Amino acid sequence: MAISATTIPSGTVTAKLNFSRHPPEGQVAFNYVDAAPAGEAQRNVERFSQDVSVEDIRGRESEFSLDRDAFQVIQDVSESKEKEFVDDESIKANYYPEVEKLLLDNIPGSNRVFLFDHTIRRADANANRKAVQLVHIDQTAYSSEKRVRTHLGEDAEKLLQGRYRIVNVWRPLNKNPVESMPLGFASSKTLDQKDVIPVEHRYANGYVGQTAGIAYNPSQKWYYLSGMVGSERLLLECFDSESLKEDSTIDGGRVPHTAFDHPLSRPDAEGRESIEVRALVFGP
Repeated sequence: MAISATTIPSGTVTAKLNFSRHPPEGQVAFNYVDAAPAGEAQRNVERFSQDVSVEDIRGRESEFSLDRDAFQVIQDVSESKEKEFVDDESIKANYYPEVEKLLLDNIPGSNRVFLFDHTIRRADANANRKAVQLVHIDQTAYSSEKRVRTHLGEDAEKLLQGRYRIVNVWRPLNKNPVESMPLGFASSKTLDQKDVIPVEHRYANGYVGQTAGIAYNPSQKWYYLSGMVGSERLLLECFDSESLKEDSTIDGGRVPHTAFDHPLSRPDAEGRESIEVRALVFGP
């Protein structure tokens, strides 16, 4: 079936999003990435589904910014030198430099970027990584500082004295506009800190990372961008050190996001595929 504007699901919809509940009082929220030790639960964070109004920002893209909302749309991006997005080394050689330039050009005052990983999500049933249908934030203040120290070596201490952020650069890989499983994101300025649940991710080798689950709050304002295409990029800011200052005017730095089933998607719609590159951004 040919793709036309009328087949692309758009407009404000009510969709089911999956949120997290706070763990029992006095317990640290955790998730074992590998098999849990004998006698321990895999995780102690309960998940639940909630009907949420999700507003389409198509046509209003310029109204949102990293400093206010912790997300931003970049349009009319030149075609990438990377064509297939199947080989990690080719992606690093061809796509990473484009992402670095995109961030430096679009985040005022930024002067240094370090790309530390990427994830490709496919719709195929056998794909290693699929769209994540859980409201979350990829990083916390704890894990962001840890990322700087891990990746920037002897420069870390100096860089931590200035402004540093973690920004994900998300784009679809489909040749057609996205019809299914779009990405939903909530404005940071509508997120209450008490609804952010730091979750320890415990690995078998002893490493402990941290992400954040999100508790539902009706004050959260949710959005998506209908029919995203390959020339568009969505910047998702997971952390901004500036937002921690007492006199800060920054609302950004913690954007909850999740894939969701769009209720208007055709049953036979092409599965959404995407790549997100995660970056440490420094300055000013």
